[in-house]
Amino acid sequence: MRAVVTVTGTDRRGIIAKVSELLYERKANIEDISQTIMGGQFAMMMIVQCAEEDADFTALAAALDELGRSIGMSVRVQHADIFDAMHNV
Repeated sequence: MRAVVTVTGTDRRGIIAKVSELLYERKANIEDISQTIMGGQFAMMMIVQCAEEDADFTALAAALDELGRSIGMSVRVQHADIFDAMHNV
């Protein structure tokens, strides 16, 4: 399963490390990553590949949401095919 993870909020240390660690623990591989900081606001987008046998999208989404709340960021995940369809109007 391919997914798109987005992270937004006020910049602080350790954002990439915490998100990457959670994805690693869930056996997700980061295939591509882009991040920027504009006016103190952090924005990151990742394309991740989850191992099919371990892919529980609902659990991954809940874990990322909880992580986001714990670090004061918005962390969201979408299936890559849905993300692509929404952005190819």
